[in-house]
Amino acid sequence: MLRWIIFFIIYILLDWYAFQSVKSVTKKTWLYWLFWAASILVLGNFVYQLAFNPSNMKVLTHAKSYAFGMLIALMVPKLVLLFILFSEDIFRIPQAVYSYFTKEKDTAEHMPSRRSFVSKVALALAAIPFSGLIYGMVQGRYNFRVLKYTLSFDDLPDAFDGYKITQISDIHSGSFDDRDKINYAIDLINEQESDAILFTGDMVNNVATEMLPWKSTFTKLKAKDGKFSVLGNHDYGDYVEWNSEDEKAQNLNDLKALQKEIGFDLLLNESRYLEKNGSRIALVGVENWGRGHFKKAGDLKQAVSQVHADDFKILMSHDPSHWEDQVIDDDYHYHLTLSGHTHGMQFGIEIPGWVKWSPIKWRYKYWAGIYKEKGQYINVNRGFGYLGYPGRVGIWPEITVIELKKNAELS
Repeated sequence: MLRWIIFFIIYILLDWYAFQSVKSVTKKTWLYWLFWAASILVLGNFVYQLAFNPSNMKVLTHAKSYAFGMLIALMVPKLVLLFILFSEDIFRIPQAVYSYFTKEKDTAEHMPSRRSFVSKVALALAAIPFSGLIYGMVQGRYNFRVLKYTLSFDDLPDAFDGYKITQISDIHSGSFDDRDKINYAIDLINEQESDAILFTGDMVNNVATEMLPWKSTFTKLKAKDGKFSVLGNHDYGDYVEWNSEDEKAQNLNDLKALQKEIGFDLLLNESRYLEKNGSRIALVGVENWGRGHFKKAGDLKQAVSQVHADDFKILMSHDPSHWEDQVIDDDYHYHLTLSGHTHGMQFGIEIPGWVKWSPIKWRYKYWAGIYKEKGQYINVNRGFGYLGYPGRVGIWPEITVIELKKNAELS
């Protein structure tokens, strides 16, 4: 209850401050009513969906997701207004205090009025994130991009020179609501004609049944050497209230069975060998291991128990913090690690060669794309689906294609 009270207080204060800019640029009463009506409706729907709707108390439904999305779409622009108007008040208030103590007039006369120009600028700037967040919900969430990388290695077996891998991550099937868009993405993956498809976790938001409507769609994924997968933190059902531990365990077993039916070879702290022309590379898959409160079911030692130290190794590990905390300095050398988890926060700015920024960088050092440390690579996939906010702004859903190359001078 205390959290709700704090949230309401913050929301009301934001609204009051934002309303000041509206009052400064127009005297039309109907716009005032529109402002407050939109604010109250969005807040009311958010509270209802999260706290009172009996049909979706346990799972993240589309209605709950969109209620959260609209709340974010209104609050972020208001935060922009707050920043600009408060910056102006830093000068207005001291000026008013000075006038009060230096002139014998009514106090109100000494409080400079909010400048219409500042309010207009603030509203114009606030319209940018508002438009972006609405676009992210309407178009951005399905704006699939194929990102291609070529990585060279000294010790890649000759037979695997030119070997192509397609990585997808964070499907979050419980969020989908457009079958045509997902079919398009599946076709896009198959068009890459990769040798193997590797899925790095979070097939669902919470429960295995979320994947049932999409089972036949993802069964269409094709790769010459097979499809392989690992579990992500959302696959374990840890964010849902269960009637019993047995029910929770059954949900996980159902999800494992679903992955098998779709055609994925699920690696649970184990390994496989990909073979070609008498050579082979090791594919290692760990269960989720995440820093902080995230599940730590991953066991790297167990996963490589059947792998030789000098094998060329590709590691599938959902959370990139695992690579930073345990993999980089492990006794084994992991040539390439594939992760996801961060979604790039589904919000940021990326201009190749110029800008790469998202607030998620304050939590994860390795949050999107290719990184190299101590001769080892990691690719952090930005995610196939979306969670929470039902959209993407600037950080688009990703299909990664990685081509492995043998260093020419050593081949």
